[in-house]
Amino acid sequence: MSILKELQQIINPEHILIDEALKNHTYTKLGGKADFFVTPSTVEEVQEIIRYANKTDVPFTLLGNGSNVIVRDGGIRGIVLSLKKFLGIRREGNKVIAESGARIIDASRFALNEHLTGLEFACGIPGTVGGALYMNAGAYGGEVKDCLESALVVDSFGEVHRLPADSFDLEYRTSNIAEKGYIVLEASFSLEVSDYNEIKAVMDDLTYKRESKQPLEYPSCGSVFKRPPGYFAGKLIQDSELQGKGIGGAEVSTKHAGFIVNKNNATASDYISVIEMVQREVKTKFGVELEREVRILGED
Repeated sequence: MSILKELQQIINPEHILIDEALKNHTYTKLGGKADFFVTPSTVEEVQEIIRYANKTDVPFTLLGNGSNVIVRDGGIRGIVLSLKKFLGIRREGNKVIAESGARIIDASRFALNEHLTGLEFACGIPGTVGGALYMNAGAYGGEVKDCLESALVVDSFGEVHRLPADSFDLEYRTSNIAEKGYIVLEASFSLEVSDYNEIKAVMDDLTYKRESKQPLEYPSCGSVFKRPPGYFAGKLIQDSELQGKGIGGAEVSTKHAGFIVNKNNATASDYISVIEMVQREVKTKFGVELEREVRILGED
């Protein structure tokens, strides 16, 4: 039986796209096609897709909302699974429980409306809840590690587990989620009751800082590099006089040196070439290795 027919027995055929252009699903507006782009709507469907991929050795890739990934121009073979239908956010006591496909921004706003403090740092992070946990996303002095209580995950065998936060080895922009083969289904954040206006004031301030300093007018993957110990990546790139330098349609932002923007119909190859150029120049000038924060997926 064909892959398509097998998948149609697992999930609604309307939730399966064939040869879907992944540039439609990434913040950089880059990326080739996915053989099969599937959007399950239940935990059971996710489990069955994983078990099917395991049984048949069909390549399997999880894609969040594409805010911190670059998909190569050749696209991704096999099944690309998106949890974009997992959008629920709810309150239980002083916890906010958000499904993995919900934006972490929306979880932050939900907490505000519930008068709960602790997620303010996330009010400008564009990724999903699942993606935020995957990379221990953070900004302005806060990170997921600070408030995560537990997460519901499905493992590489299709089994579901609820695991405490310390199971994920959360460190600066890393976790063990890929290594363990987990897919995050929902995250539970432990917060504290506070004054609505005080929470909102912090979020308004962080939103202003983000919008005034980041090149939000162009497609990008956000901050490209991790902060090297003892330095700031953006400052090193700026001091290397790389702002405005580019390859093809991609260039180092003139507004924030830590961003690379898709300024003029760039290809993924252009974008990756600019990343590599920045790494070479900073290494040559300052002897510092810039490590990518963004993930690169797919084939050339």
